[in-house]
Amino acid sequence: MNGLEKSAPHEGRSGKFVTFEGCDGCGKSTQLKMLDGYLSERDIPRLLTREPGGGEISEAIRKILLSGKNAGMTDECEALLFAAARIQHLHDRVEPALKEGRLVLCDRYVDSSVAYQAGGRGLPENFVRGINARALESFLPDLTIFIDLSPEDAFRRKHGADENDRMEGAGMAFHRRVYAAYKRLAAETDRIVTIDGRNSPEQIFSDILRAFSARGIL
Repeated sequence: MNGLEKSAPHEGRSGKFVTFEGCDGCGKSTQLKMLDGYLSERDIPRLLTREPGGGEISEAIRKILLSGKNAGMTDECEALLFAAARIQHLHDRVEPALKEGRLVLCDRYVDSSVAYQAGGRGLPENFVRGINARALESFLPDLTIFIDLSPEDAFRRKHGADENDRMEGAGMAFHRRVYAAYKRLAAETDRIVTIDGRNSPEQIFSDILRAFSARGIL
């Protein structure tokens, strides 16, 4: 069993928690917008949020993490800042929404830390998991959607990396390692459902709805 799958649901949690993962430019934001519209039409209580970010303090950390001016940041500092933003985000937004019974949809979560900081940066995976213990022990997603699109295809789709984004500008070799880590994680657990990101946005959306239905999310 993958170490990411050893946690129990958080006590008092009545809502469902779904996360979206994939390489930069794979289409997560597009799918979340489409899903928000779909849920709105059906009056389904929900929270759309993102990581890093999702609250005042976490958004401030996001700016530090993604700023191209912070090229000297160490890999360990990066991983710790992501974990810090996450724990604040859980406190400020995710946990309250789940207790209210809402469906929480999050653009990136703890799998991103394993893929980017362990897979991409090469930090020990047990270190990355250790600093994210709170998320793994009490807030493991009910479902994770992995939009499977290679970094080459993803950056081609978005016309190249954002030069002002420190993570996007890390180089293609880095993003290939991230992609390989995602593929490994998806193969290790049935919590993660892989969706072919090469398809049209409409087909991807249809596949996501099927995954939601199969897991009892909708």
